[in-house]
Amino acid sequence: MTLDETDRVILNRMQEDLPLCSAPYAAVAAELGLDEADMLDRLARMKEERVITRFGPFFDAAAMGGAFCLCAMEVPAPIFETVLTKVNAHPEVAHNYERAHRLNMWFVLATETPEGIQVAADAIELETGIEVLRFPKLQEFFIGFRVAA
Repeated sequence: MTLDETDRVILNRMQEDLPLCSAPYAAVAAELGLDEADMLDRLARMKEERVITRFGPFFDAAAMGGAFCLCAMEVPAPIFETVLTKVNAHPEVAHNYERAHRLNMWFVLATETPEGIQVAADAIELETGIEVLRFPKLQEFFIGFRVAA
């Protein structure tokens, strides 16, 4: 897919704060001089074509009384896709990455309570028969990551 200048403007703007109002997409579209429907169509197309893989808010679970935990599993290659489907079926799984390493599946759990980490990880172990290694966050760093389109 080739991005045009309007796509790039949308992508760059959408990495910033969305207005806290009843129609945030309409507000951003107006700010950019675009039609809201056109902007939403462009975002949907970019997601469908995997230019973007996820669009949504980032919530600080710990600040809201919850928890984050980085997890890893050693998943045999022949069942990787099956295990991936089971892991990703859990709403607590925020992201999941395959790595070229003995620990080849890495994912983040985000739960409403600190105890939820153990509950979710234990459930994944029970469903897959594979140990979930847990690496709780010790210190947080904010890097303000943005990608220029």
